[in-house]
Amino acid sequence: MTLKLGVIGTNWITKMLVEAAHECNEYELAAVYSRRAETGAAFAADFGDVPVFTDLADFYNSGIEVVYIASPNSLHYDQVVQAIEHELHVIVEKSAFSNTKEYEAVYSLLREHPNVRLFEAARHIHQPTFKAIAKKVSEMDHISGATLVYEKYSSRFDDYLAGKEPNVLTREFSAGALTDLAVYPLYAAIALFGMPKESHYYATPLRNGADGRGIAILRYADFDVTVQFGKGANSYLQSEILGMRDTIVIDSIAELHEVTYRDGRGNDTDLTTDVPGNPMVAEMNVFAKIINDPVDNDAEYRQLLTLSQRVNIVMTNLRHDAGIVFPADK
Repeated sequence: MTLKLGVIGTNWITKMLVEAAHECNEYELAAVYSRRAETGAAFAADFGDVPVFTDLADFYNSGIEVVYIASPNSLHYDQVVQAIEHELHVIVEKSAFSNTKEYEAVYSLLREHPNVRLFEAARHIHQPTFKAIAKKVSEMDHISGATLVYEKYSSRFDDYLAGKEPNVLTREFSAGALTDLAVYPLYAAIALFGMPKESHYYATPLRNGADGRGIAILRYADFDVTVQFGKGANSYLQSEILGMRDTIVIDSIAELHEVTYRDGRGNDTDLTTDVPGNPMVAEMNVFAKIINDPVDNDAEYRQLLTLSQRVNIVMTNLRHDAGIVFPADK
């Protein structure tokens, strides 16, 4: 069944998702929401005769079945709540919610709407290459630790340096390096190793109190995972998962273009599968499969929802450990 898709947000990531949705032949773009009609119309023009809405209630009542939400982080909660109340399936961009309080409220609301499915768009964990990493981790005799790196210069950092307050670098919008970039390696760590016993965050603050970069430490029973991330510089460090003699080497924990298992005896195994042209196709296929056959795929859905909630808990704990407070916390 082709799902009628509506989107909130008109930036590059929304365009990439719509293209992925059409590529997997499971969705059709049926509505666009934008606060400004001209912005929405410019976005919709790339996809044919698609209606544009500036009123959120009208958008939710337009006949769509699934909504993709790519607004600023602080707006996610209210928009998700309204979508669920309209019995719409929801795909929400990372980070899904500002704190555990919001997540718990949404989780409770989902119980009142058992036919609705909620997904956080963590595209990398659905890639075949990530599944190959997970399989290899499960086969390794011992895990000694891991270092996961995702640090790149933000397209909005020049604006910040010029004295402006871009949405992705302000606490007002529940943003910063942790919520925007660390979510990738944190998703990977928690998917591979489960919930840490404790976590700590050493943040480098911006002048507005948001975090520009930082290092998080996730403590497990027998090893630590170090997560390095930031928005004000480019890092070319690889990520590694350490066994004893053996190591998994990852070029980018978010992009997964090159992944190699090195057994420590001179033998390397390439774990990389074909890299898709659009990295969001895999997740969109998974979401459609679950929506169209919720009974047979319920276990996978519950696993994804639990993982999303765990990531939210860890991110909230890390932020509190660094003393970063969002307006949404109050």
